[in-house]
Amino acid sequence: MVKKTQAIYSYFAVFDSAEEGGYNVSFPDFPGCVTFGRTFEEAKEKAKEVLELWLEELTSEKLYIPRRISRPIIDEVNVQVSQ
Repeated sequence: MVKKTQAIYSYFAVFDSAEEGGYNVSFPDFPGCVTFGRTFEEAKEKAKEVLELWLEELTSEKLYIPRRISRPIIDEVNVQVSQ
């Protein structure tokens, strides 16, 4: 029997308020890896689930799992608009 090892991975998730309510979640390091939750807590749980599935798929396909490469910078930008 082959013993499988486990590793802990950490990536940034971006939580955006959805127009219809709830939160859209995306991962800058994995374009296309997205999910949604009706509450912030549900979105966090779903984010964990979808990331785990994404990484398991990479592993099963024997594809490289990258280290965290992005560190999003979020800042407020103010502009003046003539009316």
